[in-house]
Parts: sequence; C-alpha cells; structure tokens
Amino acid sequence: MVEDRREETAAERADRNWTDLLQEVRVLQTGVQLLSGFLLTLPFMPRFDRLDDVQVALYLTLVVLAAATTLVLLGAVALHRRFFQEQRKESLVQVGHRLAQVALALGAALALGATVFVLDVVLTRAVAAWVGASMVAIGVGAWALLTHAVLTAPD
Repeated sequence: MVEDRREETAAERADRNWTDLLQEVRVLQTGVQLLSGFLLTLPFMPRFDRLDDVQVALYLTLVVLAAATTLVLLGAVALHRRFFQEQRKESLVQVGHRLAQVALALGAALALGATVFVLDVVLTRAVAAWVGASMVAIGVGAWALLTHAVLTAPD
C-alpha cells in the first residue's frame, strides 16, 4: 500500500476513510433503491402475466439480487451503529470496504440483469443475450483498463 503523505493521525485518517466510504454507499444505495422500487411494481402491471417462465425466473432473481444488495449496503451502516463508540473505526473501514466491494459487484449484476430483462421482454431473447454479453465484456474491459491506468499513473 502506498503511504499517504497527509499530516493526520490514524484516527483522523480512519474518520476520513469512513466518510468517503459512506458517501460511496449512499450513491450506490440510491441507485439500488430506485431499481428495486421499479422491480417491485412490475407484478402489478398489465403485461406481467404475459411473461414466459424464463422472464419470470429472471425477474425473481433480480428482486432477490436487489434485496441482497440493499442488505449488504445496510450492513456497513449497521456495523457503524453497533461499534461507533468503541474506537473501532479502522476495523469498520476495513469491513465496510469489503461490504462496498460486494455491493458494487451485486449492483453491477443487478444493473446488467435489469437491462437484459427489459430487452428480453421488449425485443428478443437473442438481442438481450447479445447486449448482456457485450455489457459484461465492455464493463470488465473498462474496469481492467481503468485499474491499470490508476496503478501505472505517477502520483
């Protein structure tokens, strides 16, 4: 790990890192909640009863994925509530970081799945599969390139 050149105590660094982490959680939580809300309204729409078995299975998977993502995101907040007065901020940052990584992966899967679901319902399964596979390739490629750019950039 690269040494931070800021003049701050370990407690100040942990506070700053925790604040940054919570901001990331807030951004992701908002998107997940919006997508979850839309998903939860679909069974009450007139066309929902026309979904085939694959579409219903994908829909239910997305609902569970949205709930799981929400629970993981809430985990960071729940940990803070439990330990905030016990001077364990450094540990909270480490665990919160892991929870955020899991939530980001779940959120990406949720966004991808929702896109594939909509394309399957509106267009065709073949188009949905092609676009979904393309999104995975573009996403993985972009993350790999961005990670490489950050790791090789001079500070």
